[in-house]
Amino acid sequence: MGEAALQEIGPDKTLLLVDDDEPFLRRLAKAMEKRGFEVETAGSVAAGSAIATARPPAFAVVDLRLEDGNGLDVVEILRERRPDSRVVVLTGYGAIATAVAAVKIGATDYLSKPADAQDIMNALLANEEELPPPPENPMSADRVRWEHIQRVYELCDRNVSETARRLNMHRRTLQRILAKRSPK
Repeated sequence: MGEAALQEIGPDKTLLLVDDDEPFLRRLAKAMEKRGFEVETAGSVAAGSAIATARPPAFAVVDLRLEDGNGLDVVEILRERRPDSRVVVLTGYGAIATAVAAVKIGATDYLSKPADAQDIMNALLANEEELPPPPENPMSADRVRWEHIQRVYELCDRNVSETARRLNMHRRTLQRILAKRSPK
């Protein structure tokens, strides 16, 4: 990636990370601190909204689906409190409709998990006129399919029959997929 396409962090290095995946949140916070940001973390919509209201940051990375609601609520508060903030929405469940909704309410970019710290930093600091570069290591189509199946399986309380019905696949086929390791 050419340095010309990236802005400097600037004088206000505040970054809000909102995600309910605690290990991911800690790793990302450490990585972003190493890159020069002053990081504040929140594990819920309520905590993220409180920080966005009290101390709106210059940058934010917000997970779309949180245990207590939708991360887009935090994005809206950030836009009201600090219109110049740069917000990246992260999600493990990428869909065009949610990407459009995130951008409409003011998100700078939208990335699918797992996104690494460099991809997130590139999205946060990309010039507004230019698109950020594509991720260095995007998920393979097999990995995206596997992630989707795992998500539906978890939402169905690990019930194979219900998951197979919702995914419109044979139960035994689903069992074989679930028995394999995740693709790279």
